[in-house]
Amino acid sequence: MKRRLIPVIVLAMAAIPTTAAARDRLAGMTLAEKVGQMVVSYVYGDSATTVSAADAAANEAMFGAGVTTGAQAVEKYHLGGVIYFTWSRNLTNPPQIAALSNGLQRAALADTGIPLQISTDQEGGTVNRIGAPLAISPGNMAIGATFDPRTAYDAAKVSGTELRALGITVTHAPVVDVNTNPRNAADGVRAFSDRTAHVATFGVAAERGYRAAGIGTTAKHFPGLGDTTVNTDNGVAVTDETREQILRTHVPPFRAVIAAGAESIMAAHIVAPSLDPTGVPASLSRPIITGLLREQLGFDGVVVTDALEAAALEDYTDEQVIVGAVRAGVDQLLMPRSVPGAIRILLDAVESGQISERRIDQSVRRILKTKKTGSPYVTEPPVVGAPTAVDTMNRIAARSITTLRSAALPLRAGQKVLVTGWGVGTTTNLAAALGATRLYTGSPTEAVIAQAVTAATQHDVTVVTTSNVWADPTQVKLVQALLATGQPIVVVAVQTPYDLASFPAAPTFVAAYGYQPPTVAALAAVLRGQARASGRLPVTIEGLYPYGYRAH
Repeated sequence: MKRRLIPVIVLAMAAIPTTAAARDRLAGMTLAEKVGQMVVSYVYGDSATTVSAADAAANEAMFGAGVTTGAQAVEKYHLGGVIYFTWSRNLTNPPQIAALSNGLQRAALADTGIPLQISTDQEGGTVNRIGAPLAISPGNMAIGATFDPRTAYDAAKVSGTELRALGITVTHAPVVDVNTNPRNAADGVRAFSDRTAHVATFGVAAERGYRAAGIGTTAKHFPGLGDTTVNTDNGVAVTDETREQILRTHVPPFRAVIAAGAESIMAAHIVAPSLDPTGVPASLSRPIITGLLREQLGFDGVVVTDALEAAALEDYTDEQVIVGAVRAGVDQLLMPRSVPGAIRILLDAVESGQISERRIDQSVRRILKTKKTGSPYVTEPPVVGAPTAVDTMNRIAARSITTLRSAALPLRAGQKVLVTGWGVGTTTNLAAALGATRLYTGSPTEAVIAQAVTAATQHDVTVVTTSNVWADPTQVKLVQALLATGQPIVVVAVQTPYDLASFPAAPTFVAAYGYQPPTVAALAAVLRGQARASGRLPVTIEGLYPYGYRAH
């Protein structure tokens, strides 16, 4: 095995252009500093150096006694990257985020002199870590519904520019999975389309938009999560597709973004037996990461794992995960279950000969190549949410709304309108935009359904929102009960449009693909007849409507 591994590594290293400065930087690093560069972790707190007692305790529990702040974690473990989340209390408001980024960068530069990668998951739509006052993208499937790749470029450029203003250097986007399974719990509206060419075209446009904004990207989730029904955050996802099917349908968008210059790709935890008969997740699979991604597709950039805390890996030990990922060809370990443990595992693996230091150097060289030269600091306070940026997102959302059936549209002035259904914020905001009465039902009980039916009979028209009803039969019961009243009912899918398959007799059906503010405003304008629904289906609803359809 080792005799085969060495020449592959040498060839891959030779393919990566390096400057004398990069070689000198690597040569001057200790093994512990190199290993630290391979770890991307979250930290707790809204400041790099001053945190609450609760955040200090959380950091100590995660990083060890005496490490109470993010700055201390960066310095002690020479972290290569930090990822921001709301739940780790990193994302309160733009001035706070920029100050946190600058503080963490000061810690990194004081420690190793190497800028820190600061990342977050800002895909737009349903996966959106930072809200207003930033300009919020309506999300990938909404963008795909415009059938205009320029919207993907524009949304990415706006989003990337605003993230950079906050000191975030990498966004874990774009998603270039092809959503071929209507019951996909991992992707859904996070995907541009169920068509390979559509996804590839829009993925490349997004990649270029982010690059124009000066931010790094992470195309995901290789080799594709589009055919699964399980989100790997919650369990084991397996695809039974053949190798030929995967290579024909799911891999081409990755090939396209690689050709467009993608610097980083995220490896999924999906199990693909046709690609690796051992049954290990792709993130730990040498045939998939080195064999397919690096050798067959020619990718010589950074490969980062999906979150290593994911339930999909719970049957593997920390050593199996960390060593397995690196031996597979991964460069960055995202959110290991234990940062001190992951670093110790890698150091021990080098000492024991399981992993060579040459292999570590290979990954660190790739990582250093993505870290931009010049000052990593950003202006405080940052400038975000400019009217032009917000207008760009609003215009994209306005072009995405898709009307499939329109019997009860447009809503007329003077009508008593009821808004009910899924999503507290969605129903609240939509009701406000329409000047309507609101009755939130969520996943309703029989009693709540009865209440909604009574309310519908007391209004001229009811707008009912749905979200992935295939996973929630109570929503189907609600819609069917409302339709049975004989009153005008407008069904609005605020995530994937596949919901229509559960009530094919609905006379009015609108696909919104999301529930961010720009989308809700655009939806309200269409329902009132103030705007034309120009979006087209970027997916197929089997037995009902084909890809590209819209009502005329």
